[in-house]
Amino acid sequence: MRWVSRAMAASVLSWLILLAGWSGSAAARDHRQNAPGAFDFYVLSLSWSPSFCASAAERGNTSRSQQAQCGGRPFAFVVHGLWPQYEHGFPGYCERPAPRLDRRIMSSMLDLMPAPGLIYSEWDKHGTCSGLGARAYFETVRKARAAVKVPAEFLDLEAPKSIAPDAIEEAFIKDNPGLSHSAIAVICDRTRLSEVRICMNKDLQFRACEEIDRRACRRDQVVLPPMRGG
Repeated sequence: MRWVSRAMAASVLSWLILLAGWSGSAAARDHRQNAPGAFDFYVLSLSWSPSFCASAAERGNTSRSQQAQCGGRPFAFVVHGLWPQYEHGFPGYCERPAPRLDRRIMSSMLDLMPAPGLIYSEWDKHGTCSGLGARAYFETVRKARAAVKVPAEFLDLEAPKSIAPDAIEEAFIKDNPGLSHSAIAVICDRTRLSEVRICMNKDLQFRACEEIDRRACRRDQVVLPPMRGG
């Protein structure tokens, strides 16, 4: 029994040492958690607006965000957001409460992000983690979008298009020098293209991002619904 007790004690001690080590590493990972400006790179998320609108219609979503984006204007790719990222994971809501976003800044972004609610929520969740003021953050969003050329085949889609996710990546890579397969991920739902996510460093140069790439769509084909009015 004494031998068993000593064995159990050794086992418990080992477990406690392991737990302490895990807690220490977790604390190290959390040291900058949600600290504004303390991140590794950005993800520019470009949403295929017709897919968003199709999904919203199927759900019976009549929110203001849905109405703003899915009205008569023929949107194609729109900016979902510019998201600060860690190499593993990402920060969010880095200032609570978030500094109030000036309505004039919101209005200035409607050409890229065609829903006021989206702009406000992106500022609260992601913009506050950039370490930038609201005006500088949305100027960075605009610069990031300008750094990416959307292939011509996606600019005026008049009929549904079925395409392999790899072919979407290839089209973006062909039109954007320096972009590689390790820096872009195509995201889908059960049938449709949802988003194209492109990784950039803080200087808005393309860079690899393995964790984002691992979340990419694995389907053989995805459908792009046509632009509204198409």
